[in-house]
Amino acid sequence: MDEELLPIGRFARLGRLSVKQLRRYDELGLLRPAYVDQETGYRYYRASQARQALSIGLLRSLDVPLAVVGQVLAGSAQALEGVRRQLEEELARRRRTLGVLERVMAEGLPEIAVRVVEEEPLRVVLEREPAAGMEDVGRATSAAVARLLAGHAAGGPVRLVGLFPLDVAEAMQVEVGLAVEEGRAGSVVLPGGRFACATHVGAYEQMSLTVHGLLAWCAERGKEVRGPVREVYVSDPAVTAPGELVTEVLVPLEDGTPTR
Repeated sequence: MDEELLPIGRFARLGRLSVKQLRRYDELGLLRPAYVDQETGYRYYRASQARQALSIGLLRSLDVPLAVVGQVLAGSAQALEGVRRQLEEELARRRRTLGVLERVMAEGLPEIAVRVVEEEPLRVVLEREPAAGMEDVGRATSAAVARLLAGHAAGGPVRLVGLFPLDVAEAMQVEVGLAVEEGRAGSVVLPGGRFACATHVGAYEQMSLTVHGLLAWCAERGKEVRGPVREVYVSDPAVTAPGELVTEVLVPLEDGTPTR
């Protein structure tokens, strides 16, 4: 056997990776062994591959997704743009989080005007999208809205209602309903009833302040609420500035679930 070939354990130390990582990167095609013994399955590497191993380790330490690491190593010009876009989106999300934190520290939960309203049952077509925690709700909502509007006849009126779990979890389901006429195939009816309602004016990223202000109003008055939280989108974000968006936020004061 060529003396330049190194067993996986020794190469792992040279490349600052674990044996488990090397096996995973082999499976993904990111870093193939120079030789695999067909009888034992042992992997062997050349010392010259350490530069590639170290490059992978560096990229992963910068939170570059594995799917993009291969593109970077291949010199793809598109990889940089993809990573830049992801980092800018993450930076924007963290800035939004900081904005909410600053408001809570300065003002606490906002004192908002709340009214109790009676809502009629509403027939909708629902789109569902999983969200990986609160930070992913915006993406999940946008994805559901895009699918709904793609199947909507152009020129007709649009009424969209977002449905969100009352309790935030690491993984949750976001639903968006598009109001439709009676008899629409595949539609469901959102129940009517008594709701506590507040009007949110401003960017969607600040919506959690209004939601929690609404929940605080209910709790202070001993009113038990049940999910899901509803967001009725009054403004069209395509033609409305973020600071001027109007959204009605409602929490049901009576039990109710969608019916077929």
